[in-house]
Amino acid sequence: MKKSMSTPLDLSRWRKVPLLLTAGGGLVALLGLLVNREQFAFSWLLAFMFFLSLSAGALFLVMAHHLFDAGWSVPLRRFLEHLANLFPWLAVLFVPIALLAPTLYQWMSLDPHLDHALHAKQPLFTRPMFYAVAAICFGVWIFLSNRLRHWSLEQDRSGAALPTHRMRFYSCVGIFLFAITLTLAAIMWMKALQHQWFSTMYGVYYFAGSVWMTLGTAYLITLVLDRQGVLTDTLHDHQYYFLGSLLFAFTVFYAYIHFSQYFIIWNGNMPEETFWYVLREKGTWWWVGMVIIFGHFFLPFLALLRIDVKSMFGFMAPLCGWTWLMHYLDLSFNIMPVKHPDGFVLHWIDLGCWAFMAGLLTMIFLREYGKHPPYPLKDPRLVEAMGFAHPIPTQISGGELDECDDTPAVHPEVQGGRQ
Repeated sequence: MKKSMSTPLDLSRWRKVPLLLTAGGGLVALLGLLVNREQFAFSWLLAFMFFLSLSAGALFLVMAHHLFDAGWSVPLRRFLEHLANLFPWLAVLFVPIALLAPTLYQWMSLDPHLDHALHAKQPLFTRPMFYAVAAICFGVWIFLSNRLRHWSLEQDRSGAALPTHRMRFYSCVGIFLFAITLTLAAIMWMKALQHQWFSTMYGVYYFAGSVWMTLGTAYLITLVLDRQGVLTDTLHDHQYYFLGSLLFAFTVFYAYIHFSQYFIIWNGNMPEETFWYVLREKGTWWWVGMVIIFGHFFLPFLALLRIDVKSMFGFMAPLCGWTWLMHYLDLSFNIMPVKHPDGFVLHWIDLGCWAFMAGLLTMIFLREYGKHPPYPLKDPRLVEAMGFAHPIPTQISGGELDECDDTPAVHPEVQGGRQ
């Protein structure tokens, strides 16, 4: 078992923050829609893709948990399931994008017979397919997240083996559907802002950044729930260590994908590909690119190299918050040069749309999390997650099997490094 957290967090002063963000951000976003329709469309898309990342990353982590039959992540699974089940609300938040699509996507007003790049991407880049893809994506995500949480809660009630097998089945099938639909969403909702551009790595690029930010969010949520005593009895030191290790892994994976995309396009030197990066090297967008290189990769990479820092809360909490800033900046780098080609602009409508979605989705998440047990009560791997395991036979001595303690080992630097 891990050591108990010291001082419980007093969150009473923060209870009204989600409501204030929703009300204040909603008023600002509505004002933005009235005074600057085009800017509102881009700001809303940016905020939407940011929070879509959070639910998509959570759904992936839940499916990965079942596919690998992981034990350490059992206590974290329930709040990840609730994050993934924000998809129905994200579908509602997609409505303004669907209505303002002709404002956002230039290709919708072009004749495919007069535009070679658009003609080459038929029938995907057509208005009917745009809305059909959106319906398919949300249908798949809502179905998968709903079924995984349904059987998870059924496992709490019955403790039978069937819910475990069902969750593994949906994860096995769902991981392929997830890959296809998330790629389609990234292409149709972000890459299509400049329809002439070609990139075969864009879906993986969005996926890598999404999971990276979700891991940082999961670390912070685990820390808060631990400090409040909600998950304390189910946690061991290795939860924080493994979350930090995964954050480190996806830091490298994201950088690899982003650099590979840039390097292949730069090496090919084809105008229909290079123009995307040429636009993002103009004005202050160049400096945003430098911030992404050093802030999205080098800083977290170097910060997470040491083993012990992954369990040092005073160090990890600001770093996990940093993932939100870097992911938002990365999405701005992808979306906003179309609207502001001369350089980065943090518009007041951007802040309003982000605040509205942050407040609304936080209230929904907290409401759903409070309705159900905070962690899987009857998961067969829960005891393992807590740091216990049944002894296993290791050798034969005198005709009988000797036993040894199979408690999961924790690196000594990790065990002694938690602060």
